[in-house]
Amino acid sequence: MFRLQGSKVLAVGMTGDAVKAKNGSMVAYDGRMDFKKLSGGGEGIRGMVTRRITGEQMTLMEVKGEGTCYFADRASEINLVALHGDKLYVESSNLLCAESSLRTGTSFTGLRGGASGTGLFTTTVEGSGQVAIMSDGPAVVLRVSPQYPLSVDPGAYVAHQGGLRQTFQSGVSFRTLLGEGGGEAFQIRFEGDGLVYVQPSERNTVGGEV
Repeated sequence: MFRLQGSKVLAVGMTGDAVKAKNGSMVAYDGRMDFKKLSGGGEGIRGMVTRRITGEQMTLMEVKGEGTCYFADRASEINLVALHGDKLYVESSNLLCAESSLRTGTSFTGLRGGASGTGLFTTTVEGSGQVAIMSDGPAVVLRVSPQYPLSVDPGAYVAHQGGLRQTFQSGVSFRTLLGEGGGEAFQIRFEGDGLVYVQPSERNTVGGEV
């Protein structure tokens, strides 16, 4: 159903089924398609409440029909992830497309440090099916094992899956260590067994100039 056209365009073949995609990401289609704007952060009343509390900015559209739809966003690299009844945690800006059978929602991931008490939230995609996530440059998939925890700069974090515990170490980032950071900085630490997707280009985040 999902296939890549090069590394920056996702082609989705549909035979009467539907997909959920980032609003405004469709660049072309053939055949007959119907489009409907969805509210992000999850389905139903619970999703509406979650979005209001978290401020999660995820706007999706549903595309349904017969033919092929092509999706892309700002020439970002696209990575395909197959879920088999598990859950993917992904930054909302990095989610491009998901099969309609997958459930989307919002998950509380921790606090940005004890001083500020600011909550951080991540978009979740759960079930069995395909997901397309984006990265600024080719994503690198890093394995986390109980013997080898992983620390990630939040500006480089894209997504993670598996049995991972996520914590935040405030007051330090890789740029802070090099004397290039500013504001309140932190690292994301992953422990357990799973996969973490990181991008080679860092973005500014709610953690400050990390």
